[in-house]
Amino acid sequence: MADSETLVAPQTSGGEEDANRNEDQPMPDAQNPSDSSDSDSDSEDEAQVKAQIEALETALYNNPSDYDSHVQYVKILRKQGDLEKLRQAREAMSSLFPLSPDMWREWAKDETTVSSGVEAFLAVEKLYERGVSDYLSVALWCDYLNFVQEYDPSVRECSAAGISKARNLFERALTAAGLHVTEGHRIWELYREFEQAIFITIGDTDSGAKEKQTQRIRNLFHRQLSVPLADLKSTLLAYKAWEADHESSIDVNSEELEGLSSHVVSAYKKALEMLNARSHLEEQISKKDVDSEKLEEFMTYLKFEHSFGDPARIQILYERAIAEFPVSSELWLEYTKYLDKTFKTARIVRDAYYRATRNCPWVGELWVRYLLSLERSHGSEEELSTVFEKSLLCTFSSFDEYLNIFLTRVDGLRRRISASAQVEDGLSYAAIRDIFQRASDYLSPHLNNTDKLLNMHSYWARLELKLGKDLVAARGVWESLLKLSGSMLESWQGYIAWEIEMGHINEARSLYKRCYSKRFPGTGSEDICHSWVRFEREYGSLEDFDIAVHKVTPRLQELQLFRFQQESKDTGPAANERESSRKTTREKRKPPSSSIQEQSPAKRSKSMAQELKKTKENDKGQPKHSAEASEAAALDDNKAESAGLQESKDKSSKRSVPFDDQCTAFVSNLSLQATDDDLRNFFADVGGVVAVRILKDKFTKKSRGLAYVDFSDDAHLAAALEKNKQILLGKRLSILKSDPQGRKKAAGRGTRSEHGNAGKQINSAGKTDSQETSNRKSESQPQSSRSRHDQDVQLKGRNTFAVPRNVKPLGWSSRSKPQSEGDEEQEDENPKSNDEFRKMFLKT
Repeated sequence: MADSETLVAPQTSGGEEDANRNEDQPMPDAQNPSDSSDSDSDSEDEAQVKAQIEALETALYNNPSDYDSHVQYVKILRKQGDLEKLRQAREAMSSLFPLSPDMWREWAKDETTVSSGVEAFLAVEKLYERGVSDYLSVALWCDYLNFVQEYDPSVRECSAAGISKARNLFERALTAAGLHVTEGHRIWELYREFEQAIFITIGDTDSGAKEKQTQRIRNLFHRQLSVPLADLKSTLLAYKAWEADHESSIDVNSEELEGLSSHVVSAYKKALEMLNARSHLEEQISKKDVDSEKLEEFMTYLKFEHSFGDPARIQILYERAIAEFPVSSELWLEYTKYLDKTFKTARIVRDAYYRATRNCPWVGELWVRYLLSLERSHGSEEELSTVFEKSLLCTFSSFDEYLNIFLTRVDGLRRRISASAQVEDGLSYAAIRDIFQRASDYLSPHLNNTDKLLNMHSYWARLELKLGKDLVAARGVWESLLKLSGSMLESWQGYIAWEIEMGHINEARSLYKRCYSKRFPGTGSEDICHSWVRFEREYGSLEDFDIAVHKVTPRLQELQLFRFQQESKDTGPAANERESSRKTTREKRKPPSSSIQEQSPAKRSKSMAQELKKTKENDKGQPKHSAEASEAAALDDNKAESAGLQESKDKSSKRSVPFDDQCTAFVSNLSLQATDDDLRNFFADVGGVVAVRILKDKFTKKSRGLAYVDFSDDAHLAAALEKNKQILLGKRLSILKSDPQGRKKAAGRGTRSEHGNAGKQINSAGKTDSQETSNRKSESQPQSSRSRHDQDVQLKGRNTFAVPRNVKPLGWSSRSKPQSEGDEEQEDENPKSNDEFRKMFLKT
C-alpha cells in the first residue's frame, strides 16, 4: 500500500539498461590523440564539433524551450569531456524540463567518476534524489541504492546510522517501484542482499542479534512472496533454499508449497492468482511497438486495476505509463484527477501536479487544478503566487485558459480573505485588484465584446464593493468595460442591473439616458428603449415615465424606418417588380371614378369623410377589427396576389379556373413574428397546403397578424378547421373558413355581388361568370385569359358595382336608359338627390 505522504518516484521501461548500455559508460577524458598520423583528421573533427556546439548555443539562445537542442547540446558536450560546461548545460535543461531516467543516470555516473570526497558524495546523492522524483525508473533506483552502499561511509561500515539510512532508502524504493510487476523484484533482491550482508557481519556470539536479523530476512521473503511479481516462483525456490540453510525443517526437494506456513501459502497463492490475471495485460504492453497502441493498452490495463480499487497498484501503473508517455496530457489529467479524489490533501498530490505542469505546461487545466490543490492542502501564499506566475509564462491554445487561471487565483484569494479574521502575510484586497487589472489589460484585446469579459468585470465590480468597500472603484470597473465593449448591449444591461440591485435608481436612469440612442446589433436598440420604459414603469414617477416615452418614441420610429429601408434593399429588384405588378392589378380592380362622380353632393361628402377616417386609422397603424372585418379589409390587398397565384396555376394546367375560396382558411390572431414556414409546419399534420399568404401592412411591410391558407380540397380544409383555438408561437389562433362575400357585407364593403338568386360572382373586370361565358360564346374568335383582361367591360342588367343586392340604398331608381353605344342597354341606377326624390313623389 502506498504511503499517502510519500511521492511515488518515476521509472524507466523494462530493458532500458541494455538499450542504453553504450551511453552508461563514464564520460571520456578530453585528450589529444597520441598517433600523429591521425592528427589532421582529428583536427577536422574538432573543428566540426566546435561548429556544431556554436550552432546549438545560438539555437538555444534564440529559443531556450527547444527540447531537442538541449538534448543534442548535452550529448556533444559529454563527448567533448568539458565537465563544467556540461554541468551548466544539464542544469539549464533541468530548470526547464524533467530529464529522462537515462540522462539522470549518465549525469550521476559522470559526477561520481570525476569527483570524490564527502561534498562530491552529497552532490551526487542530490542528483539521484532529483532523478527519482521526475519519473519512475527501477534502473535508476537500483543505481541509487548501489551508490549509497558503495560510497556512503556509514552504510559501508554498517554503522547503526548507516544501516537505518539504507533501510529507509530501500523502503522508499519498494514504495515507489516494489509493485512493478516485471521489474520490481530487482529492488527486493537488493534489499535481501543488503540484509544478508548485515547478517554476516554479526558475530556468532551475539545469538540474539543473529536471530533478529534472520527474522528480518524471513519477513522480507514473506513480503515479496505476497506481491504478484514476474519471478514469483523463483523467489519461492530461493526462500526454501534459504530456510534450509538456516536449519529449517523445509526440504528444498519437496513439493512446491510443502512445509511452508499456512499464511505464507495463502499469500503466495493469492499473489500467483493476481499475477496470472495480469500476465496477458503485461504481455500486450511489451508487444506493442507503436506508441498509440501501447498507450491504449496502458489505458486498458488501468481500467482493469481501477476495477480492483487498490490505490498503490493504480498509482504505480500510472507512473509506469507516464514514464513511457511523459507528454500525454490526457494521461496526466486522469492521473491527477485520481490523486485528487483518493489522496486529496496529501503531499503526493501537489508533487504530481508539479511534475504534470513541467511535462505538459501548455495545458491550462493542469495549472488550474494545481492552484486548487495547493489551496486545498493549505499551501503558503508564496507558493501559490509562484505557481500562478509560472502559469502565466506558458503558452496555451486559447485565451479562455488564461482567463480561467486568473479567475482561479482570484477565487483563492477571495476565499482566503473572507475566511480569515486577520489578513495573513500582509494579504489584502489590493492583490485581487492587481490580478483583475492584469487580466483585463492582457485579455481585453482578445475577448472584447464577449460574455467572458463581461462576466469577469461583473465579478470584479462585485468584489470591489464587497471586499474593497469602494463604490467608486466598482463603478470604475463598469465604466472601463463600457470603454472596451460599449457596443455590446449586454455590457450596458449588466451595469444597469447592477445599479438596480444596489438600489441606485437614479444612476440606472442616467445609464439609460446615455445608451438609449446608441446603435446595437440586431434588435438591441429597440430592446434598450423598451427596457427603459419598463424600468420607469416599475421604479420611476409619472414624470420620469413621460420623459422616457418622449425620448424613446422618435428613436423607435427612426429605427423602424431604418429597418424598413434595409428590408427594401434586401428585397431586391425582383421583389420590386412583384410589388409593381400587384399594384397594377389592384389599380385594375378599382371601381371607375365615374361611380363616385355620379354620386350626389351629400353622398360624395360622406364618402370623402369615410375615406379620411380610414386614412387616419392607417396612419395610426393600430386599427382594431373583428376577425370577419379583418378578412374583409385584407381582401382587396390580397386579390392581386391570389390572382397572380391563380394565373400561374392556369398557365401550368393550360386552362382558366377561377380561384376557389371554398378551400381557403382565414387565420387571425397570428403572431407578428410568424412566417409562411411556421404556418406550413402548423398545418403539416393536416396536409394539402397549396399556398400561404400572410397579410402585411402596405406602409411598414410588417405582418398584420392575418393570413390565408389555401388547401387542395374540402377534406383538408375541414381538418384544418379542427385546429381552431390551438396555439402557435404563443398565440391562440382563430381559424375560420374563408367567406369573403359574407364578411364583406358585414364590414360594409362589396367586392363580390350576387346576380339574382343564382349568387354568381363578379370577375375581376366586373362581369358575372354567366355573362362572361355567354360573351365568349358570342365572339367569333376565341380569346385567351390575358386578352379578356385587356378589354373594356361594361356592366349590364341590374348589376351595380360595389353595391349589395339585398339592400337598395334610398334614392336609387330601377328605371333604365338606352345605351349610347350599339344595341346594348344598361340600366341607369344613379342615386337621386333629395330634391329629385321630392319631385318624383309630387308627380305621383
